[in-house]
Amino acid sequence: MDGIFDVAIIGGGINGCGVARDASGRGLSVYLCEQADLASGTSSAATKLIHGGLRYLEYFEFRLVRESLIEREVLWAMAPHLIRPLRFVLPHQKGLRPAWMLRLGLFVYDHLGGRKLLPSTRTLDLRSDPAGKPLKAGEYSRAFEYSDCWVDDARMVVLNARDAVDRGAVIQTRTRAVSAQRHRDHWRVTTLDTRTGREDTITARLLINAAGPWVGEVMALTLKQTKSSGVRLVQGSHIIVPKLYAHDRCYIFQNADKRITFVIPYEQDFTLIGTTDLDYVGDPAAVRATTEEIDYLCSMASAYFAQPIAPADVVWSYSGVRPLFDDGATDAQAATRDYVLELDDQAGAPLLTIFGGKLTTYRRLAQHALEKFAHHLPATVHAKREWATHEHLPGGDFPVEGFEALCASIGKSHPWLDSRQLHRMVRAYGTNTSLILGNATSEAALGRDFGAGLSQAEVGYLMDNEWAETVEDVIWRRSKLGLRLSSAQVAALAEFIEAERHARAVH
Repeated sequence: MDGIFDVAIIGGGINGCGVARDASGRGLSVYLCEQADLASGTSSAATKLIHGGLRYLEYFEFRLVRESLIEREVLWAMAPHLIRPLRFVLPHQKGLRPAWMLRLGLFVYDHLGGRKLLPSTRTLDLRSDPAGKPLKAGEYSRAFEYSDCWVDDARMVVLNARDAVDRGAVIQTRTRAVSAQRHRDHWRVTTLDTRTGREDTITARLLINAAGPWVGEVMALTLKQTKSSGVRLVQGSHIIVPKLYAHDRCYIFQNADKRITFVIPYEQDFTLIGTTDLDYVGDPAAVRATTEEIDYLCSMASAYFAQPIAPADVVWSYSGVRPLFDDGATDAQAATRDYVLELDDQAGAPLLTIFGGKLTTYRRLAQHALEKFAHHLPATVHAKREWATHEHLPGGDFPVEGFEALCASIGKSHPWLDSRQLHRMVRAYGTNTSLILGNATSEAALGRDFGAGLSQAEVGYLMDNEWAETVEDVIWRRSKLGLRLSSAQVAALAEFIEAERHARAVH
């Protein structure tokens, strides 16, 4: 690629793609490389919450909680197809945190972040409220119910990348940075296309290390520092089981080890349970939920529910490695979830390294990252600091309370579309659902059906617009249809995607 970019970014998770979007929207030329698929690491392995982080109050992380609480409604407005409000039920359990402490914490939670649309906390009588029915009889009489939000984490990453490219950025997936060298006022970054083996070199004035769990490896490339410098890798795992209860609320359970467990309705027919906190050593790409973690999550949930959950009930599990800033905390669960940005510009061209961060605060992290380059960017760039606050992510250009109305409108134009399929697609694509459906007058007009409502037209859209190249990209990151497809259907889809990739490469 000819010319010099203003900003080069290594890492295609939520932090990297969020910075790419913000920088592109301010008129900067941006290049981003990702060694695998977008959101293939930590950013697709979260609990999938846009939340303030209630438990962070115990660690006095008030700045992080306040920033997170404010961002909930900002992000909801940006992406009302990907994000929706949830109500969490927190049962009071004798012998753990006292009721007054829970209520005080939730009072702070309600008022710290300028909540406007989300409902406030209320007290529940579990002896009469439907939320008490799935719990062990006679053990829990009172609970507190509060608000947070749900998000499709991997899709949020992809849509930030899509918006960045629409605003002029260059994003290359399956492209690993193998060398990064300072040359006085610029960086030369050599990349390797992991599919073809081709090497390329790009030049950029500023370099950002947003490699997540691989942040240490990139530091070794750029600063010649040891891989462990400044980062603490913490494994978090989740399990998916068949639907545990009929209502649509979530639970947040206290545990004797001071951890909390989330139980959340998932993909209509399932329940998500998570998460764990274990220090991790090894290749982040090889992380898997361990037998011990699965046992732990099952036992924690079983301590509350009347219906016990066993490892045999688990239909899927996933695990990710959080690249936290190493603040010296003794326990992994106590390590800060706040982000830390380290700028090195003493030796010439600036390098910014990103530690930590969470889905909820990615947009503010991007703003603060560009602020770190205040002396290296024109004032006009900083004048556009808030441009993204009221700009929708692709497909999100409808009111936060307009999801059902959008479904009705698209359903009216395509009355042959199954209602469950319609809701799934609008949740994923929002107003861009119409780009996939087009003028189709029947399901057959969308081409081959791969199962669970996944059509040839949808797969083609994902390959053309959202960097999908493998069956895993489609069924686990762009969707969660892997929960519904048979092994034969997955194999047929994989064969189709490979043939399509080959055909597109030829042309």
